[in-house]
Amino acid sequence: MPSQKTGYGRIKDGNTLLKSNWEKVMNEVHLAQMLRNRSEKYGQREVFRFKSEEKYKSISWFSFKEQSEKVAQFLLSHHTEINDNIGIFSNNCPQWTISDLAILSCRATVVPFYSTSTTEQLKYIVEETEMKILFVGNEEQLNRALPLLDDDSGLKKIITFSCLSSKDRRIISYAEIMKSDKDQELLTVLNKRLETATKEDLATIIYTSGTTGEPKGVMLTHHNIMASMKIHEKRLTVTTEDVSLCFLPLSHIFERGWTFFLLYSGGTNVYNENPKEIINEIAVVKPTIMCVVPRFFEKVYDGIQKKIQKQSKIQQRIFNRAVSIGHKYIEYQKDGLKAPSLLNIQRNLADQLVYKKIRKLFGGNIKYMPCSGAAITPELKRFFHAMGIFINYGYGASETTATVSCMRDDKYDFEYTGEIMPDIQVKLSPENMILVKGDTIFKGYYKKPQQTEEVLKDGWYYTGDQGLLPGNNQLHMTERIKDIIKTSTGKYVSPQKVELVLAKNELIEQTCVIGDNRQYITALIVPKHQQLVEWLHEKGEMVSDIKDALINQTAKEWFHDTLKAIQEELPCHEKVVQFALLEEPFSIENGLLTNSLKVRRKYVVQKYEELIESLY
Repeated sequence: MPSQKTGYGRIKDGNTLLKSNWEKVMNEVHLAQMLRNRSEKYGQREVFRFKSEEKYKSISWFSFKEQSEKVAQFLLSHHTEINDNIGIFSNNCPQWTISDLAILSCRATVVPFYSTSTTEQLKYIVEETEMKILFVGNEEQLNRALPLLDDDSGLKKIITFSCLSSKDRRIISYAEIMKSDKDQELLTVLNKRLETATKEDLATIIYTSGTTGEPKGVMLTHHNIMASMKIHEKRLTVTTEDVSLCFLPLSHIFERGWTFFLLYSGGTNVYNENPKEIINEIAVVKPTIMCVVPRFFEKVYDGIQKKIQKQSKIQQRIFNRAVSIGHKYIEYQKDGLKAPSLLNIQRNLADQLVYKKIRKLFGGNIKYMPCSGAAITPELKRFFHAMGIFINYGYGASETTATVSCMRDDKYDFEYTGEIMPDIQVKLSPENMILVKGDTIFKGYYKKPQQTEEVLKDGWYYTGDQGLLPGNNQLHMTERIKDIIKTSTGKYVSPQKVELVLAKNELIEQTCVIGDNRQYITALIVPKHQQLVEWLHEKGEMVSDIKDALINQTAKEWFHDTLKAIQEELPCHEKVVQFALLEEPFSIENGLLTNSLKVRRKYVVQKYEELIESLY
């Protein structure tokens, strides 16, 4: 579990930094300066780990700096100017971060792309940013980017991380760049650029896919990101002993900001290229910290429950008793109170019998796990906290350089979205919109002055999210204001609130609640395919696949009855009256989820327009 601290990060022997290093830290206004300072400090220590030929290999801080300088040298040789926009389109890998540092070292701007972006999405951003150089990961991503070299988008050069060199000299491999000799003249130019770097240099333009509208490029300066490092240092502990598993996309501010903070603090980052393998890799890597989204915990919880259901009645009773003891214990823990001696004894026994086995699913070494990106039920947070897994749940956005609030480790509340970060101001508009102010607030949307003026007013960022300030510096984000439903009877409904209630149904995978300008609330529901088919088999229903299951009358009646039961707590106007079961899950690939896994309601409604009409 994390502990709070202040001041600059501790080194291995517990002593503070030497004065000369401290002076360097105090002068750090630029990410590239910060990362170079850490490379000099940590030298041959491990900074990255990655999987190659089924084995994990290491990269040292020294090699990190050497490789980034070779990439920067290449960029300078191809006439990269200050403030040029350079893209990275790849899955997670060390080369992603090495190239990130190289671009920043040239005082150019990094424009990340989601690894699933289509050629059309690439083209939009390449043209808007007037991008001439793009880094890509694998062959599939290269094939999506290639058409841009031959059209009028302006792209001139592609560097590939994992593909072989091409006869086409517009395409060059990362390996080829690594074979190049040092060019002292270019390195001198590089050093001079860094000497004149300012905190207001543009570090990155992050395009948000958003739940509605066209993508907008969020402009973050080096000052924004360095300020984020400093406020996180006051709230979270990361040391040189920590190992983080990087599996959320580096193209998103959450994982990328966390990666910068990890490097700022001297930790080790382990890159996972395939998120589908994350559960297996956690057991191998045994991280101490890592970023996750609520969906991760939902999947793990479902797996645990499925396994428990197959165990004997005695084992199930032991498990349920252990969960009950854990829930009692965390009620003391969350308030910073000491638990009674008897409860401590019971918890220690439950830890041996149950909790340790659950923590092994996470590798056994987890201290805490920052979690954000979507809503998570308090019940889910309580369950994992009872098991000894600290979910550091929080709220933020690309426009706020990620974290606005997150749970402290000493006092917290499961019902809210954490405590407001140090040096960040938050207030509510008359409509209860969350407004944020501080050094981490972005500078605007790239080439979109009108949209910028709509959300940046007198230094305050108008988030578009509705929330509460319950007291004690706490924040609770409740809903996207644009998502709030107003029925034809004038009643307001929070779809996120209703969806969290529906999520209590053990056979529901995803939901999208609908009802704007309608007489009543309906929902599109994606069931858990395998579990639904298996459940029907247990009921003696002869269904062969999910298509059969979705039209099965027993399944429909069961969903109807269980939804009615779990919605008892809701007012009448918030209850789902009609629903439809869907075969195709919402995903990034089909455009129904954002890259941070939020449902794109506008596009769901468009795709299922006829089906929705049938529910009314």
